[in-house]
Amino acid sequence: MRGDDAKQEAMFSYVSPEQRVPQDHPLRPVRAMVDGILKAMSGRLARLYSKLGRPSIAPERLLRALLLQIFYSVRSERLLLEELNYNLLFRWFVGMEMDEAVWDHAVFSKNRERLLNHEIAEAFFQRVLQQAQPFLSDEHFTVDGTLLEAWASQKSFRPQDEGESSPGTPREADFHGQRRSNETHQSTTDPDCRLYKKSQGSEAKLSYLGHVLMENRNGLLLRTMVTQADGTAERDAALLMAAKIPGTHRVTLGGDKNYHTRDFVSTAREMQITPHVAQNTTCRSSAMDGRTTRHAGYASSQQKRKRLEQSFGCMKMIGLLKKVTLRGLEKVSGWFTFVGAAYNLIRLRRLRTEAVA
Repeated sequence: MRGDDAKQEAMFSYVSPEQRVPQDHPLRPVRAMVDGILKAMSGRLARLYSKLGRPSIAPERLLRALLLQIFYSVRSERLLLEELNYNLLFRWFVGMEMDEAVWDHAVFSKNRERLLNHEIAEAFFQRVLQQAQPFLSDEHFTVDGTLLEAWASQKSFRPQDEGESSPGTPREADFHGQRRSNETHQSTTDPDCRLYKKSQGSEAKLSYLGHVLMENRNGLLLRTMVTQADGTAERDAALLMAAKIPGTHRVTLGGDKNYHTRDFVSTAREMQITPHVAQNTTCRSSAMDGRTTRHAGYASSQQKRKRLEQSFGCMKMIGLLKKVTLRGLEKVSGWFTFVGAAYNLIRLRRLRTEAVA
C-alpha cells in the first residue's frame, strides 16, 4: 500500500537527539572522552570568566563545536553555526537541545578568540595524552616540521621603512623585479609570518612552521610547537621538544635529512638521545657512522617516521591547517595544538576499539 505524502508538519517531537544518534556512531566514544576532559578542566575554564555580567557561551560547548569543525572540515565558523542549526548530530555532540537557538557567528568568534589561546589548547592536549598513556611509547620518537601558509597575501609583504603615507595600497602594489627578504620586508597583515620556502625550486610563501614530536608505537602526537619560518627552526624546535621527554633513560629520535647536521647530532647525543635521522651524504660526509645505522632499530625508525607525514596530511587537509585562518604566532600556535589534540582523539578512539576487539 502506498503511503501518503503528508504535508502537515508535526507540532511536537518526543525523540531527543540522544535517541537519534546510533549507539555505534564513531562520535560516541569521542564525546565520552571529551566530556571527561572538559570536566577535569572546569576549574581552569572558570578562572577565565568574571562572576558578574551576562553569561557567555559555555566554554565546554564552544570547544566541542570547534572539534566538530575540525572533524568535519567545516571551512568557516559561520558555516559551522549554520550546520548547528539543522544538523541533529552536531547538536547532540555540542550538547544543545532540539529547540535551542544557535549563537550569532560574531558572538561565537569573539568568545573563541578569548577562550582558545595556547594555554587552554595545551591543557586540553595534555588531558588527551593522559587518557592515551597505555598506548604511548617511552623509548622511540620521531620529529618533523611542516609549512603552514599564513592568512596574508604576497602584496602585504611591504618594506619595513615604508611610511603610512606612501602611495598605493597593497592591492595596487607591484613587487615584480624587486628583491624582497625578511630582513627588509614585513607583512602588514600578519607581521609574525615570514617569507619562506620548504624546498629548493618551490614557491616562497608567507608562512609559519609547525613542529610535532610523535611516539613511534601508535603514532600519537606528544608535543606541538609553532615558530616563525627560518632555516634552523625545525632543528631548534626538535631539541626543545625532545628536552621535554620524561625520564632520564636513553631514547631514539627519528627525523628526515633536514636534521642530519653535526650540531644537531652532537647536541642530541649530549641529551642522552640516539639520533635516528636520515643520512644526507650529497657532497659531504655523514654525521653518523655504522655504530648507529647498522642496527635494526635505525631502519625501524626510518620506517616509522613516515607515519608523521600521515598526521600532517590529516591535520592540514581535514583539520584546516593547510592555510590557517588566524593571524599572529600565538593564535596560530593555539589552533595548531588544538588540531593536534583532535587528531589524537581520533587515533585514540581507533586504538581503544582495536584493543577491545
